Amino acid sequence: MHRTGSRSVKVEFSAGQLTHYGGVYLLHRFLQQLQLRTFLGRQLRIPERNNHYSISERILAMIYPMILGLDNVELTALLGTNGVFQYLTGLPHFPRPNTLRRFLISKAPLLLLRLRHMHNRLRTSFLQLDSSPSNYWLDFDSTAKTLYGHQEGAVRGYNPGHRGKKSYHPLICTEAHRGDCLGGELRQGNVTTASGAGRMFTNVVDLLPSVQSLRVRADAGFYNGSFIKEIRHRGGSFAIVAHLSPAIKNRLGGLHYQEVNPVQSTAEFEYQPYEWKHSCRYVVLREKLTEKRKEQLKLFTVDAYAYHVIVTNLSLPPYALFQFYEDRAGIERIVRILVDDYPFGSAPTQYFTANAFYAELSLLAYNIIIWFKRLCLPKEWQSYTVETLRHRLLLIPGVFTRTNNRPLLKLPKSSLYHDIFGYAEEQINKLHSMF
Repeated sequence: MHRTGSRSVKVEFSAGQLTHYGGVYLLHRFLQQLQLRTFLGRQLRIPERNNHYSISERILAMIYPMILGLDNVELTALLGTNGVFQYLTGLPHFPRPNTLRRFLISKAPLLLLRLRHMHNRLRTSFLQLDSSPSNYWLDFDSTAKTLYGHQEGAVRGYNPGHRGKKSYHPLICTEAHRGDCLGGELRQGNVTTASGAGRMFTNVVDLLPSVQSLRVRADAGFYNGSFIKEIRHRGGSFAIVAHLSPAIKNRLGGLHYQEVNPVQSTAEFEYQPYEWKHSCRYVVLREKLTEKRKEQLKLFTVDAYAYHVIVTNLSLPPYALFQFYEDRAGIERIVRILVDDYPFGSAPTQYFTANAFYAELSLLAYNIIIWFKRLCLPKEWQSYTVETLRHRLLLIPGVFTRTNNRPLLKLPKSSLYHDIFGYAEEQINKLHSMF
């Protein structure tokens, strides 16, 4: 029997009040309960004349699309035709892409520092809600965002994935236990990895409530005397991959190694690099290499051994120190999320300050989802990525109707996450304004 699809279906574009963003209601209620829009309006107030949209409305008109996966300004136009989305989020009309781009270009010079200050106040407020011990593990990393065109500040520099291409070189600091992005900024493509890291570290420490223990982890790009000096000055501990200078390489062969397992052994030594104020503890992990492993590694190798070296002021045993450092892989996942799932480091305009403002908004969008998960979702949902949350909650289709003159959002009866939606609503209703 030859099967064919139906030939008698009639299609009409006549249904009203439909939305692809039914679940965004939860996010709107979360921000509404915290009175974020009011806080934005107070913190970012500047003189304006004859503008149809408030600053807080334009800010949210860029943050919502970032969270929903619409990762450039042009795609925000899709929300301008969705009246239900506008109703749920309280935006009377959705600004056009050109309106948002003009806002970025004209207002970023006035608002960038204010936005960072406001974002820092939010970071501190949400950290203060955490009842866990005040032990912070700060991870630093940078990334390269390749750009095409003629954007201000996009120049040839650090870009290992696309050597010789123009890029930005953003810097990021995250907290390992909670996943919050506590610091981040757009930088020009030709700056060194550690450029501005000491200043960012100081700013982040000033945000932290009641610090009991502070540890910093970073890769070899942050092996910098000024950065380490700043960490010491603020009473922090550090574990940073050492740059293998000739002086360090010459020491590795003559050390006494203790075997950890048949493949790995450890050693340590004291050394004071040139122009550093203090000597430091250097911990070495030596790894026996197979031919296959030799091909995989790009580390310094001698006589079939690979060497990993970390500079630290922690008193952890050598192998425990390397285990502690390996957990830093969390920030690499966060960097991928920021670049792939949010528009962090992208260039919606040709002006650097406007793009830096947009980057700060993308960090705020990321943190909003982190805070939403922590305060409103069950523990087993805490590790879910924003992409998973979009598919399971935020992009639930719905029908918008009225019953007894009251708006009613109807979501699919067959939804697998009905209980989670209800749980989130209950948690949101328990929140109070933080500002």
